Amino acid sequence: MEYLPILVLVISFIGLLLIGVPVAWSIAMSSLLTMMTSITMLPALTTVSQRIATGLDSFALLAIPFFVLSGQLMNKGGIAHRLIDFAKTLVGSLPGGLALINVIAAMLMGAIAGSAMASASAMGSILGPEMEKEGYSKEFGAAVNITSSTTGLIIPPSNVLIVYSLASGGVSIAALFLAGYIPGILTGLFLMIVASLWAKKKGYKVGKRSSLKDVAKTFVKAFPSLMLLVVVIGGIVVGVFTATEASAIAVLYTLLLGYWYKEIKTKNLPQILLESCGTTAIVMLLIGASMSMSWVMSYENIPQDISAMLLGISNNPIIILLIINLLLLFVGVFMDMTPAVLIFTPIFLPIITKLGMDPVHFGIIMVMNLSVGLCTPPVGSVLFVGVGIANTTIEKVIKPLLPLFIAMIVALFLVTYFPQLSLWLPSLFDL
Repeated sequence: MEYLPILVLVISFIGLLLIGVPVAWSIAMSSLLTMMTSITMLPALTTVSQRIATGLDSFALLAIPFFVLSGQLMNKGGIAHRLIDFAKTLVGSLPGGLALINVIAAMLMGAIAGSAMASASAMGSILGPEMEKEGYSKEFGAAVNITSSTTGLIIPPSNVLIVYSLASGGVSIAALFLAGYIPGILTGLFLMIVASLWAKKKGYKVGKRSSLKDVAKTFVKAFPSLMLLVVVIGGIVVGVFTATEASAIAVLYTLLLGYWYKEIKTKNLPQILLESCGTTAIVMLLIGASMSMSWVMSYENIPQDISAMLLGISNNPIIILLIINLLLLFVGVFMDMTPAVLIFTPIFLPIITKLGMDPVHFGIIMVMNLSVGLCTPPVGSVLFVGVGIANTTIEKVIKPLLPLFIAMIVALFLVTYFPQLSLWLPSLFDL
């Protein structure tokens, strides 16, 4: 095993992060330094630059800016309010009703927008003040909002699953989308159980029971928003259009819906487009840099070396999956989700395939692992959004976050060791 490339890659990447270099540039510069262990500077610089450019040359990646834009349109288009009203009629009378509403609304919002940040922002700004007014602590409300927002990364449509499809060499996006439903719902259910127990222990208020008429009324109002799931996912699964085409349809649908609800006006569009472009630029730079690092690692045989090392420890799938889960949980604490998927998929996927595991199943495991990292310091983007909206501090939110973390990890290990939880739906559609 060649240790020099691995040492240069790890030390340079961590060192650059510690001195405050942005993640994308840290990835690109550490890739360049690693490449220079094998070839001289000018060819190394040319190669890394080319790999950043060619890493973005993918039709599938066109789905990301469209889904980002549709998420922004949903956030501004009044969809969140209607989903929250619908969720209130379903679970508002249960212990911790407002917390449960947050989880269900976040799952629905995530299933439509596919963005944890959009969900955390929308749910936190709408439900946060209401929870505080009803006697809930703002720290508990923030903790529920932060963790429940990540379910939208598992429940389709999900940009991260598209990125995994690219990194894995073409795993079916339709299969990945279908595989995410049960694990995402399972995670949401576990979060609801923990939130309900915590609320009961703290003696938080219980809301009024809704009549069937109220449920039907709010469902009718939310129905046009929920139909986006049928249009986008249904179209992909039955083969009417690709994921990229579906993302463009999602933009058109949400734009028309925003006008229908009279929440979006033409004068709002430049700002929405500008925010979408900013988010897309960040994501695409991360993807390009991460693809260059992935190629450099392959060139230096780093995935093969790590694969041999792990399989040398044990050939028991249970042990190997446990090690991979622990490594991904650790990685998620220090690295954003998109680069982590692009960098570590080529490392772990060969190990998984040697063990006879389905790449679709592993994709869901990877996203569930890295979702936990979005809720933890020091780089948890959803954590910072949730804390900022709740106007509290990370130190105060950690205590109510811990039992919710446990719920997410229990769901993760159930999905890891019971593959049919993620593979049953794709198998129904022969995917």
